[in-house]
Amino acid sequence: MPHAEPLKILVVDDEPLARDRLRELLVDISIQFPSTVVGEAGNGVAALEFLRDHAVDVVLADIRMPCMDGIELAGHLGAFPAPPAVIFTTAYDNYAVQAFDLNAVDYLLKPVRAQRLLVALQKLQAAQPADRELLASVGRAVRGGGRTHLSCLERGRLLLVPVAEVLYFKADLKYVTARTVEREYLLDEALTHLENEFAERFIRLHRAVLVARTALAGFEKAAGDDAEAYGWALLRGVPDKLPVSRRQWAPARSALTG
Repeated sequence: MPHAEPLKILVVDDEPLARDRLRELLVDISIQFPSTVVGEAGNGVAALEFLRDHAVDVVLADIRMPCMDGIELAGHLGAFPAPPAVIFTTAYDNYAVQAFDLNAVDYLLKPVRAQRLLVALQKLQAAQPADRELLASVGRAVRGGGRTHLSCLERGRLLLVPVAEVLYFKADLKYVTARTVEREYLLDEALTHLENEFAERFIRLHRAVLVARTALAGFEKAAGDDAEAYGWALLRGVPDKLPVSRRQWAPARSALTG
């Protein structure tokens, strides 16, 4: 993959020694493949904060990290207009390694070797973006649940939305609104996908609404002439009322009492 200038690389790993080793290996292969490490991060959240203000060509990302792992990081990078390539590093999780290999996303097994790193970098030109559904399914296997954060582009900047802070999701045409106590975010997500990924945290109230179980404060019956809803869900922390369909009325009330 010839470049007029060295590739700009971001190294993401929660272990400083692992980051140091990658730096040393990149120096060792610099004659065959020129590159420069422009930044380091200890987890996916810190990496995304760095990438908001710095463009890079490649992200070398560990898979298991606190706050946000490498798989979730790769999913968020897909929202960038020109996302950097991602090479995963891992000490275990052979099932994840196999899945990424089939999807043309390269990986490095720790301890990383110089020749293997060189081969991975040389494959970047032919690499295809990781499949979002594959990342989500393998991510659930790795961390035992869905993503910790959602992302949205707002005025050209990537914003992270902690899933734990979302009170509800509401679909409107092609977008989904995520509501927290502080504000709303527009997401490029499918409501059915969010429902499947976060089934333990959110329940469906209406064909267009998911609510966090912990956000439910109570219910009230709709007026007889109200065509929008059979009833309304009351929330903690915000004055919003969410429509509840006749079909979801009993399950939603059970979720509150249960």
